[in-house]
Amino acid sequence: MTEQLAAVVQKARTEVAIDALRAEGVYDDERGVFECGPETVAIPVTRPPVATDVREVVVDETRTAPETLPDLLGEWGWSEAELDRAPTSWAVVGSVVLVRVTDVPRPTEVGEALLALVGGVDTVLAHSGIAGPHREPEVEVLAGEGDTETVHREHGTEYALDLSEVMFSPGNQAERTRMGERVQTGERVLDTFAGIGYFTLPMARAGATVTAVERNPAAFAYLVENVVRNGVADSVETYRADCREIVDGFAAGTTFDRVVMGHYDAHGYLADTLAVLAPGGTVHVHATTPGKLLPERPTRRVRRAVDGTDRTVDSMAVRRVKTYSEGVFHVVVDATFE
Repeated sequence: MTEQLAAVVQKARTEVAIDALRAEGVYDDERGVFECGPETVAIPVTRPPVATDVREVVVDETRTAPETLPDLLGEWGWSEAELDRAPTSWAVVGSVVLVRVTDVPRPTEVGEALLALVGGVDTVLAHSGIAGPHREPEVEVLAGEGDTETVHREHGTEYALDLSEVMFSPGNQAERTRMGERVQTGERVLDTFAGIGYFTLPMARAGATVTAVERNPAAFAYLVENVVRNGVADSVETYRADCREIVDGFAAGTTFDRVVMGHYDAHGYLADTLAVLAPGGTVHVHATTPGKLLPERPTRRVRRAVDGTDRTVDSMAVRRVKTYSEGVFHVVVDATFE
């Protein structure tokens, strides 16, 4: 932010000095005169005066700093039309700010502004989506140090990650917290798309024994690190593999009280995981669904996945986690099976 300057003069010369500064073209009439001593005042100026006699030029620290992104961008000369296209939300993950800047004018300035406004961060990343079979994020450094590796802390759980390599959705915070509250001490849980430990860690910290499966090598490395970081190595078993391969390889009689399927195409894997779900067990199936198709589409997909198996749905409930895109929601189907 550009420093705001003020010229110090004797109080008795205030009016004369203002007239002289105005005539010189350096008087800033958008700010007020303020006292800076028992016998002196500071007159706001746009640059140090040359023709006007003043005692000194100081930095005006009385001015309140902008509190919002539009305020700051407006100070930097953004027009009303440009401000209408500025981002209205962003997320803080550890020491990094994630923001979408699609169709945003001057994205670098947005990054610099967020760096100035958000405390405790050192990097601003433009996030444009997830790509590939390993759900790898597409990001670009907008401002700051450019360090994409960080540690995010949430309700006592620590998530180490590199935001240029693995995904992290701040909007899923309530769901991560809920899973830690749902499990009981001693529960056996299978987390089929574990990522860096999004749900594994809060469930293990709550006393569950978790088998966590993740095939993305970068995410798996952070999963292992986070298990140790959170002190749950004795209650989490990790596998780098496709969850269907792990299920097929379990010894006969291996069962779990709960299965978490945190992938938007999870219903395609449901029939395989039911083979290791204990009687009366619960599966949490994530999906994206247009609002007008709720709750029918996600529940119908679960029932279709069960067709041809020896399992029967006992109960189902659909919950909205967050907005995924306009008119589309990230939801979770909680299904209990006989």
